[in-house]
Amino acid sequence: MVGARRPSLIAGLAFLMLMGIAVYFRLWAIDYNISSDDTDLLRQRFDLANKEAMDESAEWRLMYDKEVDKATKCLEELKAIKESSPKIEEASVANHKLAMLQKENAILVEKVETLKRELESERFKWNSQYMN
Repeated sequence: MVGARRPSLIAGLAFLMLMGIAVYFRLWAIDYNISSDDTDLLRQRFDLANKEAMDESAEWRLMYDKEVDKATKCLEELKAIKESSPKIEEASVANHKLAMLQKENAILVEKVETLKRELESERFKWNSQYMN
């Protein structure tokens, strides 16, 4: 009995394997048709995404170039300022000396005015002494 069931069991397994393979090929064929349509759609999406990425990259590159230009200009201005810095320091020292001399001049002018007043008062005293 076991021997008689064995060939029918093998035949049944072979039939099931053939049916499985047939179903697999059928699903593969359906999936292939969908996949080929999806391939075109995916390619279009990829091309669009690639184009957008390139545009964005170009925008970022443009912004980077602008910032590099600004930084270069700032460095050139800073370099020019540093080169003229000794002149500025000399001018600052000269301005300080000028301010000091102006203060000293104001003090001396005040002293001269005071001395003129004293001289006038002394003259007035002498004139009043000789007039009396």
